[in-house]
Amino acid sequence: MSDQVVWVDIPVRDLERAIRFYSAVLGATVTRQGGDKLTFGLLPHSDTHVGGCLYVADKDNAPSQTGPLIYLNAAGRLKQASEAVVSQGGQIIQPLHPIGSYGFRVIALDTEGNRIALHAPTDR
Repeated sequence: MSDQVVWVDIPVRDLERAIRFYSAVLGATVTRQGGDKLTFGLLPHSDTHVGGCLYVADKDNAPSQTGPLIYLNAAGRLKQASEAVVSQGGQIIQPLHPIGSYGFRVIALDTEGNRIALHAPTDR
């Protein structure tokens, strides 16, 4: 079966700050892409997996604590990712907790005001 989610746009207010935050939390470089009219931060992904980007929100969209909850892969580095949230200016809303047979997660706010989940199959 193909992935049901194929791409995600994460709205931000400050692209450079968001690139630093997500690079630290993901433990991988978020790259600045685009040009004069469209600039975004490309989240690391392979050609065969779901991808996404950070983009400066316009008046029709804004960072939100109440919209969809995006789960980011923190497998093998959940503690480091959680620490990076705080050190990069984000906030932990719900500390590490189990989610049944689906593993573990941490719910956080990024530097832009978006609610995100850090996910791993184990509590490490």
